[in-house]
Amino acid sequence: MKARLGSLLLLAALLLAWEFACRALKLSALVLPPPSAVARSLWNGLASGYFWPHLRATVIELLLGVLAGCAFGFAAGVALGEHAGLRRLLMPYVVASQVIPKLALAPLFVLWFGFGITSTVVITALICFFPLLENTLTALQQVPPERLELFRMLGASRAQTLWRLKLPSGLPAILAGFRVAVVLALVGAVVGEFIGASQGLGALVIASQGTMDTSLMFAVLVLIATLGMLAYRATLWLERRLLLPFTRTT
Repeated sequence: MKARLGSLLLLAALLLAWEFACRALKLSALVLPPPSAVARSLWNGLASGYFWPHLRATVIELLLGVLAGCAFGFAAGVALGEHAGLRRLLMPYVVASQVIPKLALAPLFVLWFGFGITSTVVITALICFFPLLENTLTALQQVPPERLELFRMLGASRAQTLWRLKLPSGLPAILAGFRVAVVLALVGAVVGEFIGASQGLGALVIASQGTMDTSLMFAVLVLIATLGMLAYRATLWLERRLLLPFTRTT
């Protein structure tokens, strides 16, 4: 409680210092708008309903991208973790696909999938694919050897060892990768909207830049940050729910 109160007080102090600096230095709102102007633009956009279609589009892209990217990332992590030969064969290509900037691929995705939600979802899925794959792969390889030996002595099959030992013991690391993937997925959704969408918070940032409405741009950035915090809090809630049975047994 004290830490949360301290965070709120720090935020208030930073906003007051920002407001005071803008007024004392007489900065142009085009360069750096004061928080009061940003709050006014945010309220007007929410009250008029202008922001809601864009916010809805980004949330849908975020959810679809996370579902697709994390599903493929988890499945690929399990497959590569269970098959050493497959890991040696495919891992270099997986890494090579991730070091290529997604912003550079965005025009290609627009060309292949069209101008709209599909190309943005693909970018989002690709960005959140690798963190879950890497964490799942690492978690499956870090099971204590004595537990693996115990399961072998008990005659457990490979599938039983995976589902009853490796995945439960590696669940915290897998969920940590999921948290990272969700945060990066929002970045992917916004970046994809920069190029391949007419709706969404990213598209709204580009539109406000074109009209030189800096207050609107900052208001959209506040929405993006808020959405990111809510998504991260949702992953923490999900993590607590999934780990609750294991904490009760320890």
